[in-house]
Amino acid sequence: MHSPASVRFVLTKCALALGLLLSPLLRAAETPLQPVLEAKLANFDDAAYAAQVEALFVRFEKTTGRALKPGAKKKVGLKIYADSGAGLATPQPLVRAVIAALERRGFAPENIFLVGLNQLRLRMTGYLPSLVTGESPFKGHPIYVLESGKFYDPVWFYDSPLPSRFDPIFAEKSVEGVEANTTVEQDRKSFLATPLFLDADFWINLPVYTDHPTLGVNGALVNATLWNASNTARFFRSPANAPAAVAEMSAIPELRQTWIFTLASLERYQFIGGPYFNSLYTVSEPYLWLSTDPVYLDALMQDRINQLRERSGFKPISDEIRTLDFAEQLGVGSQRLDPHRVIRVGE
Repeated sequence: MHSPASVRFVLTKCALALGLLLSPLLRAAETPLQPVLEAKLANFDDAAYAAQVEALFVRFEKTTGRALKPGAKKKVGLKIYADSGAGLATPQPLVRAVIAALERRGFAPENIFLVGLNQLRLRMTGYLPSLVTGESPFKGHPIYVLESGKFYDPVWFYDSPLPSRFDPIFAEKSVEGVEANTTVEQDRKSFLATPLFLDADFWINLPVYTDHPTLGVNGALVNATLWNASNTARFFRSPANAPAAVAEMSAIPELRQTWIFTLASLERYQFIGGPYFNSLYTVSEPYLWLSTDPVYLDALMQDRINQLRERSGFKPISDEIRTLDFAEQLGVGSQRLDPHRVIRVGE
């Protein structure tokens, strides 16, 4: 018997297959376009982040009518990104600003938890305590390391026939520390990290942007899906497999219901050579973006990345990488570029 979660995933995969056949009809009946709230940072210190995060939160609450305050579970999760290593991790001043804003709205410090994928990279980027001093910049806030295997539930999984033995090098590194699956059935499954959507009233996605040879854009969608589950390295063998997995996982109803928005800093992002950090190809812009539409955020960044690539003599991201197309067809968001969808806050 299939679990409720696995049945949902099968239905989602059928919806994607149908969407590929009926794409013109689906595009004609798109969901309402969601805006991107943009705030400009005076600099990248704690004070600047604190001011603009608060401005964005206030605007979000006013516009949507949803207060960012504790609910029945009294917990909130922050999905951070550290998997490109030092130099391309979620900025700590941003995380501190988000935590402070949530505490002002009634969340207890111990009920604001951080979720990351890899222990080594979380330590290298300063999120886990130093092995020398033992000091942590986020003392009092639980930090869940997904590759420990402690935060997956056997009921919640994404089922796919792709075995993990096809992992390329980077994908293997993205899940290092996870024990190998022992059965063929387990080898097909990617277990979702449940604290974000089962233990929290809501969660906030805090990605960092890079390009990616298989996914096109490594950002909002990927941080919430492939970097939020186990045994996902197997999807990187084919250019079509990983994009489809991202789209299907991002459309899971429970994940979407508690994923309140994505908040991304453009303090540093990379336009080629990613997801490995290479300072020669990074750019910095003093902006924060907040939106409930991760597809549009990724589309905005893909447009920026392509412009930077062309200026530097590189080819744009391949049109054959259809991560955004697939996610759009499943109703996760819209990639239609429109300057009127970007709303400046704080000016």
